[in-house]
Amino acid sequence: MLDDALTIADLKDKARRRVPKMFFDYADSGAWTESTYDANESDFAKILLRQRVLVDMTDRNLASEMVDEPVSMPVALAPTGFCGMQHADGEILAAQAAEAFGVPFCLSTMSICSIEDVAAATTRPFWFQLYVMRDRGFCENLIARAKAANCSALVLTLDLQILGQRHKDLRNGLSAPPKWTPKHAWQLATRPLWCLGMAGTRRHSFGNIVGHAANVGDLSSLASWTKEQFDPRLSWDDVAWIKERWGGKLILKGILDPEDARMAAGTGADAIIVSNHGGRQLDGARSSISALPAIVEAIGGRMEVHVDGGVRSGQDVLKAVALGAKGVWIGRPYLYGLGAGGKAGVTRTLDILRNELDVTMALCGRRDIRAIDADILDTAPGL
Repeated sequence: MLDDALTIADLKDKARRRVPKMFFDYADSGAWTESTYDANESDFAKILLRQRVLVDMTDRNLASEMVDEPVSMPVALAPTGFCGMQHADGEILAAQAAEAFGVPFCLSTMSICSIEDVAAATTRPFWFQLYVMRDRGFCENLIARAKAANCSALVLTLDLQILGQRHKDLRNGLSAPPKWTPKHAWQLATRPLWCLGMAGTRRHSFGNIVGHAANVGDLSSLASWTKEQFDPRLSWDDVAWIKERWGGKLILKGILDPEDARMAAGTGADAIIVSNHGGRQLDGARSSISALPAIVEAIGGRMEVHVDGGVRSGQDVLKAVALGAKGVWIGRPYLYGLGAGGKAGVTRTLDILRNELDVTMALCGRRDIRAIDADILDTAPGL
């Protein structure tokens, strides 16, 4: 039952009971001590809202635009690896839920379902996220496939040149599909509904890579290829190279410093995402929401500024918009919904966020999300 899930935390509890530990932990973990992962959430709680009364709260509007595309609320489903291991055909189900809801879905390079899988199962363009690999030919092929699938925006991730160490993934021996060790067998045996779903799909590995990257035709070759391919030499010159080959809307993900934001503004990209990779890369970095105001100021209106990391409620969405975000990206919240109940669970995630966003906006005395600004925030010193 999903109707009794009133909060994102409720969906998280349901997902924990349904998804094998290795895959739940992948979604619910950060790098090293997880201090940045924790700060992403806790720093939202430090932002207070102004309650206003005796104002007209009728005819409220949450609709807006993100990179000139209409959205039913300023929320996008962020690119997440292993999404199809939270639930069978997870990327397809999440994309369908997002399409029906009227918000963007972004497919990860490291997805289980391929670009072509998602395109065949949806009717509106989705977005695609690109990791730049050493094999530039493979990158060009990914861009061409995204074009062929009519993806309407490319999201270039900038902050994964070197993989941050995530202790839970190493201890769990994370892989797709799972390894057949006694520990993994036990995890699967205790999640029979998950296993039943996986038995009904052919999608068990990285659909955008196997059969497309050079010399990667099976799982044994995939592991060594992935380890070697993330490119530590990635630079601003590569952004220009990708922009030229893509030719469409480009979003740069992983900006956390005002100086980098100013560099990004000079690339001609359409938007940036203020992000620390969900606390999964540089542990000890500041939270995304605390970095947002200085980056908005540095950009000075030259491009859209979005944010991700730590969003767990519609109130968090409103706070981010008030601090200057044109769009707010969610990863873990929709993964919890997906793990809890597939497509219906993702829809439940979006319903929860929309209701919380709508009611909170009204109680702050506002009726239109497009007019939200920092005036709704309570900056008075605490008692």
